[in-house]
Amino acid sequence: MPDPTPSASSARPEAIRISDLHKSFGSLEVLKGVSLTARQGDVVAIIGGSGSGKSTMLRCINFLETPKSGEIVIGGETVEMRADGSPANRKQIERIRTRLAMVFQQFNLWTHRTLLENVIEVPVHVLKMPRDQAVARAHELLARVGLGDKADAFPAFLSGGQQQRAAIARALAVDPSVMLFDEPTSALDPELVGEVLTVIRDLAAEGRTMLLVTHEMKFAREVADHVVYLFEGRIEEQGPPAEVFGNPKSERLKQFLRSVA
Repeated sequence: MPDPTPSASSARPEAIRISDLHKSFGSLEVLKGVSLTARQGDVVAIIGGSGSGKSTMLRCINFLETPKSGEIVIGGETVEMRADGSPANRKQIERIRTRLAMVFQQFNLWTHRTLLENVIEVPVHVLKMPRDQAVARAHELLARVGLGDKADAFPAFLSGGQQQRAAIARALAVDPSVMLFDEPTSALDPELVGEVLTVIRDLAAEGRTMLLVTHEMKFAREVADHVVYLFEGRIEEQGPPAEVFGNPKSERLKQFLRSVA
């Protein structure tokens, strides 16, 4: 098994470390001992075919799914887990989730609220940020993702690309230490993909720590520091993008890259 630590400098503190992570749905074992480390500022792209466990791995990190076993460490803090993998300290999970922001495939915006209301919801009601401060911050973030004139718009009146950019603004509103992207462009029409990838590219350039499940191979090659290829719940190959895409060693990875070329 290759070294699970990305090639970026080991001098930077760990942002996320998962060790020997297992997850099953009934008799179906989806994750079969996945280990991965991302340090602060790393952009880790996670690739693989449908059913390989990519999204499940992300969802286990913030306990949207409960692992069967393994260890999860966020910012140096080990998540307390029972023998069955369930969280032992619910308050710890709630606190850790304020450091992790997840952007989903299907946007998950509240349709009955404006973009501004979507962005301020967690800062005001969970983080107890003063409303005027949260509103000012929301306007800044919406402008940053190119939606400065859409603060009062409802999601139904926006394109898919605009909705996903709004979802990214909402994720940024909690000032997360790590951002998790679960195939953020998979639900978009092809002509809208670029506008979302541009926003993510800008976030990567800022040095934000990101774990990105994606089927956009060109984007992963250009933006990621480290690429992980999952196959049937295991890490089949990983390394710098130039090696994973330019000189793949696994026959399965070679076949996968041919299939998505």
